[in-house]
Amino acid sequence: MIPENDAAPADAPKLDREELRRYDRHLLLPEVGLEGQLKLKGAKVLVVGAGGLGSPLCLYLAAAGVGRIGIVDFDAVDVSNLQRQVLYDARSLGRPKASAARERLLGLNPGLRIDAVETRLDPGNVRGILDEYDLAADCTDNFKTRYLINDACAAAGKPDVYGSVFRFEGQVAVLGTRQGPCYRCLHPEPPPPELAPSCVEGGVLGALPGIIGALQAAEVLKLILGIGSPLIGRLLLFDALRMESRILRLPKDPNCPACSGKSLPLAASDSPSCRAAEPAETAPEISAKELRRRLRRDGGIRLLDVREPAETASGGIPDSRRIPLAALTDRIDELNAADEIVVYCKTGIRSAQAVRLLSERGFFRARSLAGGIDAWIGELDPGRPFR
Repeated sequence: MIPENDAAPADAPKLDREELRRYDRHLLLPEVGLEGQLKLKGAKVLVVGAGGLGSPLCLYLAAAGVGRIGIVDFDAVDVSNLQRQVLYDARSLGRPKASAARERLLGLNPGLRIDAVETRLDPGNVRGILDEYDLAADCTDNFKTRYLINDACAAAGKPDVYGSVFRFEGQVAVLGTRQGPCYRCLHPEPPPPELAPSCVEGGVLGALPGIIGALQAAEVLKLILGIGSPLIGRLLLFDALRMESRILRLPKDPNCPACSGKSLPLAASDSPSCRAAEPAETAPEISAKELRRRLRRDGGIRLLDVREPAETASGGIPDSRRIPLAALTDRIDELNAADEIVVYCKTGIRSAQAVRLLSERGFFRARSLAGGIDAWIGELDPGRPFR
């Protein structure tokens, strides 16, 4: 729960007549009422990530009357976001997500303070930003930022309302409180980048972030109001395909370096996650423009598409051999180590891993297409994919 002051300050928030009408359905709930709605109005919530999870979370927090919402996001709205990121529409394309989200939320509830923080969280700024808020909601899609949020919240003793989605499955938990575990209690170190696919690589059912983001919103509101049983020490797992959910108990690790009372929490600047989340070794690359130039000039390059079959159905670069990354080791004898090979996937993550694998097997002329098929389309033929 969020600590409260013993006495309300003279400038404590009050509800005007319009707010009494707006929040009427909250005021009817004995667990909320006028006192609870005033708590919401005085609350300050930091939302990190204004994407699939951050969209429904921000909308419900704003609609509920949370007085100050900080939105941290350094990205711009892309057309591929519109499949699930319901904060935005076609008019938002190309705009910074944080500022577009701020405009949408103020349109929903003009009486709020919405902070658009258009920056990337890093070890140097995470604590300063978090200090302005009562709790954080982790709506990120990468481990580096997730561990940064966790470490800062654990050090400050502020709740970290965690959510994640992948394909058809989602998770929700309340981490970082004094009573329960933090994220490092569950996973002390981040996995290698190649074992941590994002929604960009693996996809996500469009409605799933709406479900998980709404659950995060419910947890945030419960923490502010001090009601119910928040997911402290518990992890909710949701499977949209089977429409099933279950809750796992999460023990607090007494030796956790981030939240244990036996040792000081890790400073964000010292966190190994900031180093471990970076690839240990880069793979040789070729740009989309250079690849097209080489293909037109001599045609001596062999193209290897390591995407999954479901992905390749939408097309690819002509004359490509298709071997999914998971099958590459077993089918490597289909390739000639003497050839100059360019490997590609959707964004360049799996192709880089494939190139590293090939180089270990003696394929020293293999390179990864920088940015993957997305770069090929976006840089060369945005209007006519794969030509």
